[in-house]
This record gives sequence, C-alpha cells and structure tokens, in this order.
Amino acid sequence: MKLHEYQAKTVFADAGIPTPDSQLASDVDGVVSAAEEIGYPVAVKAQVQVGGRGKAGGIKLVEDADEAREAADSILGMDLKGYHVDRVLVEEAVDFVNELYVGITMDRGEGKPVAMVSTKGGVNIEEVAEEDPDAIAREHIDPSFGMHPYQARKAVYDAGVDQSVARDVSSVLTTLYQLWDDKDGADAEINPLMVTADDEVIAADAVMNIDEDALFRQPELAEMEEEAAGGDELEQKADEYGFDYVRLDGNTGIIGNGAGLVMTTLDLVDHYGGEPANFLDVGGGAKAARIANALDMVFSDDNVDSVVFNIFGGITRGDEVARGINEALEQFDEIPKPVVVRLAGTNWEEGMEILNEDLVTVEQTLEDAVQRAVEYAGEVNDQ
Repeated sequence: MKLHEYQAKTVFADAGIPTPDSQLASDVDGVVSAAEEIGYPVAVKAQVQVGGRGKAGGIKLVEDADEAREAADSILGMDLKGYHVDRVLVEEAVDFVNELYVGITMDRGEGKPVAMVSTKGGVNIEEVAEEDPDAIAREHIDPSFGMHPYQARKAVYDAGVDQSVARDVSSVLTTLYQLWDDKDGADAEINPLMVTADDEVIAADAVMNIDEDALFRQPELAEMEEEAAGGDELEQKADEYGFDYVRLDGNTGIIGNGAGLVMTTLDLVDHYGGEPANFLDVGGGAKAARIANALDMVFSDDNVDSVVFNIFGGITRGDEVARGINEALEQFDEIPKPVVVRLAGTNWEEGMEILNEDLVTVEQTLEDAVQRAVEYAGEVNDQ
C-alpha cells in the first residue's frame, strides 16, 4: 500500500520528523483559505502517487491569494501522468540552502534492510544511483538488532553531509528506520530533506509504502488504505478484479501469469529500449473472463501504446487464455492498442490455433514478442 504524501507526512510528523505546516484541500476556496491560514509563500502540491509532479505542472509555488487560486484551478482536476488529481496539499514553503536524500528499503541481494543517504537530494534517486552510485552512502542493518546509532552517523558521514546538520540528519535517519520497522514498511524515504540557512532539516517530501500483507497488525494505517488508493482508477479497478497491479511511467503494457514471469518481461522491455507501463499479474488458473478484464485494464491506461501478453501454461491453459484474448478484442470495432502474444506450456499449440491473428500479433519466443511490442510503441511515439 502506497501512502500519499500528506499521509506519509502525518506518520513522519507523529514520530518527530520535522515537516512543514500543511493542510489538505479539495477545492479552490479551500486552497486559498489554507494558504492564508499558513501564510504565504506556500506550495500547492498534487496528491497523486507518481514521480515528477513538479515537471508535469503538479506543484506550484504561490505568493498571494490570486496565485493560489490560479494554481488550484490549474492543478485540481488535471490528469497527471494518467492520475486524476482531486486533492492538493497546501504547504508552507521552505527557504532552503541544500537538499539531501535519506531512505530505507530492503536490499534483497543482501537479505537485509539498507539505509541510504545522499547529498544529491531533490532529484530522482534512481538516476543518481545509475549515474553516480558513489554519491549514495549505504549502511546495511541487521534486523535482529535494528539500526545502531553509530550506523546512522556513519551513513551520514560517508555521504559527506555538512557537520553542522549531521547530528539532526542522523536523528531523522534513525527515526525513519524505526518507522519502517514498526510500520511493516516496504520503502520509506524523504526526498528532499531540506536544509535551511538556520541549519534546520525539514522533510519537504515523504514516501512510505507498506506491506499490504501486514495491514492486519497496522490498524491505523489500514484505515488510510481507501484514501491511499484514491486518485488512480486503474489501481482501484485492479483491486476489484483481484489482480496484482502496479502502474509505471512507460508506454508498453505488460500482462503475464506469475510475478517472476511478469518481472522478466519488464526487464526485457527495458533491455530492448522500451519503457514498461505496468506490472500486471493475472495469476494462475486464469479463465477467459479474467483475461478479458486484464486487457480492459491495460487498454484503459492512456499511457499504453502497445501490449505484450506473456503466458506460460501450467494451471493456466493456453487455449483458455487465447479465448479470453479473442473475446476481449472482439468487443472493439477497432483494436485500441496493438497486442502481441506469446504462449508457452500447457495447450499452447491449441491456443496459437485459436488466436485470431487479425486482432493480435503472435510470436513464438518471449524475446521476439517483447521486441515487437517495443517497436509498436515506438511507432506510435514517432507519429
């Protein structure tokens, strides 16, 4: 479960992490009222779970009521990378001199949680990790003992954080790990952790993702689940259909059966120069109606320009999948997105014969299917 920024900041603030004064608003008058109560300047921030909100026009800094009204009118109701914006966070603007990054996640390669600190905050941390991995200090934590104070200090020191704020940043990192551990977190990060001219540190953004399987022991967070899902109709639809679904930023839609198979397909899309639009696992034993629902979901994503369908038959029979694909596509007068299908395993030959090749492109191997789907998506972008 992904918390919205305002939800994560509430959790962080309750734990003692400094956050700016803020109020949630859902209409223009509410934005203006909140801004005047907080005091200008303020930031008006779209509450959707997607990166790059600022570049996409979802965050605006305003100096007075007229600008606040204009910003609210612009952001509320907008479509931000496929997400409908129905709420904004009106937040005290932070006058900062530096931006840091702190985060906690699970390093599955090491089998341990890892704390991360960088002086390159305020930008996409994945890009920093790829372009300048040494700019991120990492400290692995033994979950049996938790984060020792010296580990937090070491991570902050290794990152090159200025000595004047090192103690406060260490304190924030320690608290962040404790929250991650206590709340059954999957990821927790602050990007940026802003440093002011008075050497104060403030969490200007907040990310916290929770292990959904642990919500039974997190009743306070479970109450946030419905609001956390708000704003993304596709993820709500995935819950209704019972799919494992994660929306991404790319344009090549992916449907498969089994998390490992879907992850392999995502990696191949990236390998062949494409950008995955989603993770969608239809699970085992999928019948025709379930396959049709999966296609309906992916077709509903405006970011998707092509779809690759990767099914390995075990419990899920290839002929059932093929019928589901045909039934779904025959509902359309015109196929909205090109679909590439690769079937293997149980009854795959029967499935290949059943597939209507007037509606789909059929490939024998996964590599060929992914390359064809990436090509189709590229052709749409070139138009």
